[in-house]
Amino acid sequence: MRALYVGRFQPIHRGHINAIKHIMGKVDELVIIIGSAQHSHSLDNPFTTGERIVMIRAALNEAKLNPAKYYLIPVPDAPMHAVWVAKVKAYSPPFEVAYTNEPLTSRLFKESEIRVEKIPFFDREKYSATEVRRRMLAGENWRELLPKSVVKIVGSIDGVERLRELARTDH
Repeated sequence: MRALYVGRFQPIHRGHINAIKHIMGKVDELVIIIGSAQHSHSLDNPFTTGERIVMIRAALNEAKLNPAKYYLIPVPDAPMHAVWVAKVKAYSPPFEVAYTNEPLTSRLFKESEIRVEKIPFFDREKYSATEVRRRMLAGENWRELLPKSVVKIVGSIDGVERLRELARTDH
């Protein structure tokens, strides 16, 4: 069975890795949708799709997950919610189930008659990309929330400074 998991991965963190491991323990293959693929260089979406792909691959390799068992598919946002699932399906290999805890995503898949499964939360208050970005801006320890390979990539692209510059210009 092939499943689907959607995230923006801005950036991928340990909670995402735990969710992906959980899902991959239940299915044969996983389609990982990199949502909002057209966005970058903003406070909510500081990293490009290409940067996110590199981070995800590095993190999944670090977690020793078999790259033959997953796909990384960038998908731009749809102009309206009613057509979003069709857009995801157009970009993705076929899948039987979508894993999500996000209420809107769940509703849209259910309305498109796609089975939805919940994912156990793994310390949600701590492991969220919003919290990672908040800590980056505040000068707090964000590194503990990310796989080591992702910390290295964020450093190599000067991601923290990018986010701080965006915070000074984003009104």
